[in-house]
Amino acid sequence: MSTHEPATAPQADQRAAQPDAVHDPHHGRRWLALGVILIAQMMLLLDATIVNVALPSVQADLGFSDAARGWVVTAYLLAFGSLLLLGGRLADAFGRKSVFITGLIGFAVASAVAGAAPNIAALITARAFQGGFAAIMAPAALSLITVIFTDLKELNKAFAIFGAVAGSSSAVGLMLGGLLTDYAGWRWTMYVNIVFAVVGVVGGFALLHNTDHADTPRLSVPSTILGSAALFGLVFGASTAQTNGWGSLVTLISLIAGAGLLVGFIVLQRFDRSPLVPLHVLADRNRGAAYLTLFLGQAGVFVLFLFLTYYFQGTLGYSPLMTGVAFLPMMITVIIIATLTQNVLVKHLTLRVIVAGGLLIGGAGAALLAQTGIHSPYAAWVLPGLVLAGVGIGSAIVSAVAVGQLGIDARDAGTAGAVNNVFQQLGPALGIAVVSTVVAAATGHYLTVHGHHAAVNATMHGYSIGFWWAAGAFWAGAVLSAALIRGGTRLHHEAGQPEPLDEIVGGII
Repeated sequence: MSTHEPATAPQADQRAAQPDAVHDPHHGRRWLALGVILIAQMMLLLDATIVNVALPSVQADLGFSDAARGWVVTAYLLAFGSLLLLGGRLADAFGRKSVFITGLIGFAVASAVAGAAPNIAALITARAFQGGFAAIMAPAALSLITVIFTDLKELNKAFAIFGAVAGSSSAVGLMLGGLLTDYAGWRWTMYVNIVFAVVGVVGGFALLHNTDHADTPRLSVPSTILGSAALFGLVFGASTAQTNGWGSLVTLISLIAGAGLLVGFIVLQRFDRSPLVPLHVLADRNRGAAYLTLFLGQAGVFVLFLFLTYYFQGTLGYSPLMTGVAFLPMMITVIIIATLTQNVLVKHLTLRVIVAGGLLIGGAGAALLAQTGIHSPYAAWVLPGLVLAGVGIGSAIVSAVAVGQLGIDARDAGTAGAVNNVFQQLGPALGIAVVSTVVAAATGHYLTVHGHHAAVNATMHGYSIGFWWAAGAFWAGAVLSAALIRGGTRLHHEAGQPEPLDEIVGGII
């Protein structure tokens, strides 16, 4: 492996001569543009966690049932999951800047309506609109990174920063949600999005730009309807399974219909002149491996996060704010490892090693957390598990997101970003539904065997089962990534050999 030295003057001239850097007047502001994208992404991720923290206060204020409480979350997930593919194609068809800013403005308006909601019906409706505008904005944000950073090393660094922000947002959301709910009221957990959106819109108008293409893709109505309906069925089925069970008629019909529509959607993409998801986006081996890895990896992350939150608040009695503090070591680890990955690891290791190795370590962290008990010291058991999980997220998940966007034509960047988001959405939705059912069954069996006086131990036993399933998801992702990602795939090229991104990726793939 060669050493990496500062570029000489001729090398610097070569870099400056890259077409994208020369002809793009916005090139010098690309890192500021990344900041705008990160603000929007953080807003979306914080919102999900903050709302969960605030739900008990919302329910007490508006006075709705537990069943209705679930729809505050489900309405958002349904709209977000169903419209992601459409959002990605809208970005490719009408311009990423335009769609990104439209999504930001719409999300802010929906947040204002949600914050002012006088009843549960208004709140659920506003949450659905939040999810819809988030589905428009998220793929545009990811695709903007792909087209803004044309140098491979800079693209890798941008994705590392993006991943570090994404990985740490949940813990920040817990703390911010606790602070806002306790000291400002639950409505401010909605209004806070307006602050992020205003900064993002102003920065977006100033720093982002649309990329013109002579052959801008058209939207296919049949593909749009079929794809959105398929995702709606899968997400709705997973959501209802948590409350009604996997054997309920509603759950079965939703999942079967969603799966059938998905098959029909894929077939339609082969013959549609303007497919919503061109099949070449999915056909690349590395990209397909990245999507499957994200599906399993994010399922493990969210299952781990869910049952750790239950453990901290339900078993240890932590407040939402203290729960966020307890997650801080994981958040810090994600940031450090993501930075280390892009600065050091990608120079010496292939992506297959980074992703598979990171998921193995993340699984070890989940397995360690499965050993925790009611009286386990935080520093001795929980902390090491959180750190190991953070290593997995900061290396494997961040790198897999980057692989999912590499090598894509600029005209399909929004679609690739949407597919990336779809797999990251379906993984947690189905993973949490499956594991929650398994945990409930394990807890019930424990109570049957040991009696209801062992309720606390039964709950802890259920959490342990959940952590083992999270470990299994990480390890399954490690096996898939090791088998499918090409062995020579890297995110770094030798110093002194600058190449345009498309040439580098073409050589890799």
